[in-house]
Amino acid sequence: MTDISENDTVSTVDTAISIVHTVESNSEITLSEIATELDISTSTVHRHLNTLRKHGYVVRDGTEYRLGMRFLTLGGGVQTDKQVFELAKQKVDQLATETGERVQFVVEENGLRYYLYTQSGENAVQTDASIGKTGPLHESASSKAILAELPKERVEEIIDKRGLSASTDQTITDREELFAELDTIRESGVAFNNEEATPGLRAVGAAVCGPDNEPVGGLSISGPAHRFTGDLYREELPNLVLAAANELELKLAYEVD
Repeated sequence: MTDISENDTVSTVDTAISIVHTVESNSEITLSEIATELDISTSTVHRHLNTLRKHGYVVRDGTEYRLGMRFLTLGGGVQTDKQVFELAKQKVDQLATETGERVQFVVEENGLRYYLYTQSGENAVQTDASIGKTGPLHESASSKAILAELPKERVEEIIDKRGLSASTDQTITDREELFAELDTIRESGVAFNNEEATPGLRAVGAAVCGPDNEPVGGLSISGPAHRFTGDLYREELPNLVLAAANELELKLAYEVD
């Protein structure tokens, strides 16, 4: 994961990406609102929006703009291109049905976590953990499990680049405390999220490693803190998620062979 200098980038592409992110974060937004938010001229925004519309990445409804379905095509391609996707999807669906809770599979890229697939059981709490959503690695169970399987130098590099921001007052923001927890996760194979990403939400996770012992993703089960307590939180769910992760690893090894 290396930094890219400004001299090695194209400013117009940076502007287009900023416009895309602004449209995405506002759902629907006018041209003048984009220009104001990004502090660039309306003529520049207009040209970029027309180019994005031409290729199907932005749609105009009256005076407002929203992202186009072209992004869904690209996202679906990225999702299914992952070797682990189909196997993870089956296991996530199974666990969601079995536990009645929300189950997710995340992957790491560029020092961030991305939700590759999620499924909700009948008792699941609705969260914003949608497919494609991204976030820091140090605050979720599945991504802490991934961190525990990475070399220390890589983890240090990620922290240097991404920092240890706090989403709640339970988030680990101290480097040494995080490394101590990663040691514990590495020994047990299980990671816990004790309201570290979202207040009132806990999770139990485990890493899934490929035949080369490199982590290909992380599996986790999440639910409300008042329900995730005692033996359920500390024994039953960890056993379930560990067994599921081990099964995925065996299937991955078999497919490679």
